[in-house]
Amino acid sequence: MNTEGAMKSFMKGAVLLTLAGLVVKILSAVYRVPFQNMVGDRGFYIYQQVYPFIAVFGIWTSYGFAVAVSKMLADSDQQEHRAILRIAFWMIAGISLSIFAVLFLGADLLAAWMGDAGLSALLKVGSFAVLLMAPLAVMKGYFQAGSQMQPVAYAQVTEQAIRVAVILLGTWIVIANGFSLYTAGQAAMSGAVIGELAAVGLLLVYFYKNVSWHPQPATIHLWQTIKKLLAISLTVSMSSLILLIFQMADSFSVFRLLEASGFETLQAMEQKGIYDRGQPLAQFGLLVATSLALSIVPLVAQMQRKRNGRSAELYAKLAYRISLLFAVAAAAGLTFVMPYVNEMLFQTREQSAALIVFSWQIVWMSLLLILTALLHGIGKIRVPALLMAGGLMVKIIGNWLLIPLYGVMGAALAGNLGLAFIVCGLVIYFKTQWPLQFAPPRFYGWLFAASALMGAVVLGWAILADWTLFDELSSRFAATLTALTAVLLGAAVFLLLIARSRIITEKQWYIMPFGRKMAKLQLAINLKKKGDGR
Repeated sequence: MNTEGAMKSFMKGAVLLTLAGLVVKILSAVYRVPFQNMVGDRGFYIYQQVYPFIAVFGIWTSYGFAVAVSKMLADSDQQEHRAILRIAFWMIAGISLSIFAVLFLGADLLAAWMGDAGLSALLKVGSFAVLLMAPLAVMKGYFQAGSQMQPVAYAQVTEQAIRVAVILLGTWIVIANGFSLYTAGQAAMSGAVIGELAAVGLLLVYFYKNVSWHPQPATIHLWQTIKKLLAISLTVSMSSLILLIFQMADSFSVFRLLEASGFETLQAMEQKGIYDRGQPLAQFGLLVATSLALSIVPLVAQMQRKRNGRSAELYAKLAYRISLLFAVAAAAGLTFVMPYVNEMLFQTREQSAALIVFSWQIVWMSLLLILTALLHGIGKIRVPALLMAGGLMVKIIGNWLLIPLYGVMGAALAGNLGLAFIVCGLVIYFKTQWPLQFAPPRFYGWLFAASALMGAVVLGWAILADWTLFDELSSRFAATLTALTAVLLGAAVFLLLIARSRIITEKQWYIMPFGRKMAKLQLAINLKKKGDGR
């Protein structure tokens, strides 16, 4: 009975942590829209040039190391916990201080490498967020190891909510008072620091209320512990880091290559800012895959440990199919409504074609998240890491070859090529480790048919609405109405056809987080179909 109660408590905590992760992702995508509207494309360029530097180290330490600490505490005796936490804290603190020194003292050099000296001040402000990673990671790991997910979930949401509030309010104040866009960027960067301070403060309150030490702490091997912490932290966070690392590669190359290929400085900044509009759109499209990686995929590892191969295969196939289903729907939908979504969110329709190409990274990233999580679940981590390094090289080389020819379209193409390289490699490697057929040909046929029909309906409606129904309205308001109605219509067509096809069964939908409504819809459609047949 105690074991059953503990499992229920753990599952509740896991669901809460999953929901918190989704809220954080949504907030991260949403705030960029009003921020871009306030600062314009040049201001968005300024922020996005520096953001990946802080985000990469933030995810690695506060997420990757938190999981590493949690795993090591869960796998050790209680008397070893204090020693593990002490080693983890000082190791992460040492890494954080080193990264802080690189970002703060090397800000001028990094800004020069990016081709814009004005970015130095933003790097210096953002670097202070790195100093808070050690207490954040250690306390998150401590609570997760004890299945106390509430403090972690509350801290994540609090940190992101305060960060977003500071970014938007600070930017509004700076712009309203006539300060420069670089000053607005500094205000935005300060949001990360203030948000993390709030999260650390909240976790400290929980920590001192709940902490209990073994009276006689054990001695553990220092270097072996450090090696394990580094290995686990990198492997669990690498799939989340790859898109940010691609953005970092863009920070060093896109603006400079645009300038070198003939763009004026301000025009090159604006083009990079327009290209960066693709980031929040991609984040929206990745919500389903992120949810799956956080909730369903860990079950695969559990089933594998229990040697319940049939259940593990069921979850692996389902995670792949659902992820691909919604990723293709998101990318295909954006393809047909991008000009309207672009103007609705970001005021203009510029570079909609490049953003369409960029949006197909949703498909590659969704598969990458699922495949790496599945491979991690069965203990295979080295090859995925090598493939990601190879994909990064493809992205960098692609930028240098394609941007001079095609501008920001070239950068979008290079991103797709780099991610496609990783995903194709992961599929081939996965098959060697686990010969699993993810989906039958029928699944892909219905997916293509649903996407094509959705595209035809959405494109027809968008053209009709834009040219006739909303023609008398202001351009942006018309684009908003066209985009929203087209998205709703497209989603309805896609989901109805998928439900009719039953390529995901009702039982499988019920396994999914928030899948009950889809299961009920599918059941109702197919019951009606049978009734009509009689």
